[in-house]
Amino acid sequence: MTIPTPPDWRLEHTLWQRGYGVLAGVDEAGRGALAGPVVAAAVVLPRGDHPFRDSKTLSPAARETLAEEVRRRALAWAVGCASASEVDRLNVLQATHLAAQRALCALAGRVAVDGLVTDFLKLPFPGPVLAVPKADATSVQVAAASLLAKTVRDALMRRLGERYPAYGFARHKGYGSSTHLRALAAHGPCPEHRRSFGPVQRCLTPAAKRG
Repeated sequence: MTIPTPPDWRLEHTLWQRGYGVLAGVDEAGRGALAGPVVAAAVVLPRGDHPFRDSKTLSPAARETLAEEVRRRALAWAVGCASASEVDRLNVLQATHLAAQRALCALAGRVAVDGLVTDFLKLPFPGPVLAVPKADATSVQVAAASLLAKTVRDALMRRLGERYPAYGFARHKGYGSSTHLRALAAHGPCPEHRRSFGPVQRCLTPAAKRG
């Protein structure tokens, strides 16, 4: 079995070699969900070795442990959100960009960043943006951002699960699992569902669709 290469600094090196100094890794969570916010995180780590991995490859317990380690080790980090209603109003890509920009604005209050490495998010930014598919598996800073975005969003979905217990948000985090789709069909959407998404839209009453 091939063991995947752990995330490292190779993407950042391409920008450091061009003279850019402080770089941030950016990633998001929740883009494909039917409910809840999109969450983005931006992280600046000190150069060196770190244990961070793409959050999708880890158990929930390992993600939580490593997310705390990101907060402890990072020179600066920040998280931004875009709500379900903003997803509906803007579309999911623009809402993802909004969440990332909110994270970057918060980060700017803590450290001046010269460039970004992102998981294929082509963000508007004054400096260079290296938007690479699956950068969370390649860049240790993007992996760190993925851990923060995922764990923060999971915590938000657990709280929404307490507010709207019929949907099981704590289990599926708003994604289109069979359990979630059955709850949608039985109860219709709640205020945290993304009405612009097909499976949710099909559960709306005619009056709600017109509204």
